[in-house]
Amino acid sequence: MKSIVTLTLNPAIDGSCDADLVRPTRKVRTTNERYDPGGGGINVARIVKRLGGRVHAFYLGGGATGAVLSSLLDRDGISRTCFDIAGHTRISHSVFERSTGLEYRFVPEGPLVSEPEWQACFQALASLRCDYLVLSGSLPRGIADDCYARLARIMHARGTLLVLDTSGAALRRTLAGGNIFLVKPSRGELEQLAGRTLPSDESIAEVASGIIRSGQAKYVAVTLGHHGALLASADTTERLPAIKVKTRSAVGAGDSFLGAMTFGLAQGLDVGAAFRLGIAAGAATAMTPGTGLCDLADIDRLTEVVARRRRRTT
Repeated sequence: MKSIVTLTLNPAIDGSCDADLVRPTRKVRTTNERYDPGGGGINVARIVKRLGGRVHAFYLGGGATGAVLSSLLDRDGISRTCFDIAGHTRISHSVFERSTGLEYRFVPEGPLVSEPEWQACFQALASLRCDYLVLSGSLPRGIADDCYARLARIMHARGTLLVLDTSGAALRRTLAGGNIFLVKPSRGELEQLAGRTLPSDESIAEVASGIIRSGQAKYVAVTLGHHGALLASADTTERLPAIKVKTRSAVGAGDSFLGAMTFGLAQGLDVGAAFRLGIAAGAATAMTPGTGLCDLADIDRLTEVVARRRRRTT
């Protein structure tokens, strides 16, 4: 079984709860409170572990909240390496409003990280051997925009396949360096990268294919929310609609897509089959309340739904 390592430079403790009505000034009484380890790479690791893959999570953590994050990862049985920082690990929170079905998500910017703190993590990764390295999530304050690009060059030279999911300047700088096996932008992230709106499947496919032609990445998987997802490779472009499910929370849906797709590739699935597994996992997490991620039974059921839809459209 091929090994997967994830890197999360700005992890979080993800809290969630339900409320009848969210309103200012007055106390908002909540129920169904829960806490889970979060942040892009950590959520990817949770999904890979749930699917039965071999995964190890590297992350930065600090303060009293850093200890809580580590305990949550231990609770979930995630193999992990934490690099200590002086700042406090952030706490994100989402509130599901029962009266409207809306979800409110509060996401702090995270701690200020010093160069010696993040360099210690990168030096450890640079000496590591793994089959896949997933670089996922936002960068905390204090970390250079080109840090992922620098690490990608080192790991690519060691034969590691790089999977990228970030945004803004970090996405642009890392793609410019090439060496990426799979990149997963959302539609909004791809539009920001392109510097223009992408109103159609054709315009999204054009930009995604341009990333491949320029040698920046081998595969581009664009998540489109309730509109589905698009996969581009050198040979073809595949667009699949979203699975119609009752959405309870958007927390972790994109990370679940990426985790399941990376797991599928590590298991030897072709890229199209791994893409469809990702769509199923993302939908399964969207129908799960709060910060909980998808159940295996839901992934299995929805994977078959995706397969049936694809057979009808090809």
